[in-house]
Amino acid sequence: MTPKHTFRTATQADAPVIAELVESAYRGDASRVGWTTEADFLHGQRTDVTEIEELLTSESGRFVLFERDGLVAASCYIERQDRTCYFGMFSVHPPFQGTGIGRMVIEEVERIARDEWDCDRVEMTVIDIRAELIAWYERRGYARTGRTKAFPYGDERFGIPQRDDLRFEYLVKELRA
Repeated sequence: MTPKHTFRTATQADAPVIAELVESAYRGDASRVGWTTEADFLHGQRTDVTEIEELLTSESGRFVLFERDGLVAASCYIERQDRTCYFGMFSVHPPFQGTGIGRMVIEEVERIARDEWDCDRVEMTVIDIRAELIAWYERRGYARTGRTKAFPYGDERFGIPQRDDLRFEYLVKELRA
């Protein structure tokens, strides 16, 4: 039997589940089960319930949750910025990585951006040393822009860097040909 999946917009009550999911996908030993881990070059937290609760109050953004058989298996934060949809904090529960859930979430984000928000593009930032992750996004139509922004060294809310060459690169996908 095929698992049943649904998408929904997160509520304040989902904040602890989202924070736990994000942490499990990016940090600590639990993240090593999947391929999106940052545990080798960033220690400490990726987010916390307080940050998630603050993002959940945004008038221009929301968390999209992917549920499989009633379990939150993936989440992401999207925010409308004029005609651009910013896509971030994308997390798939490590045991579910590689099963196609990520592709389905991206397709839903692009649908929301295009059909509900009338956006022209989806934009994200990825730590630029993540070649395999960038390649995965490129296979889904995202392009490297060459535009970068500095990693927030010294702000432990984003983790404790284990190397000094981290920066974010912007990736973009045009939604209208």
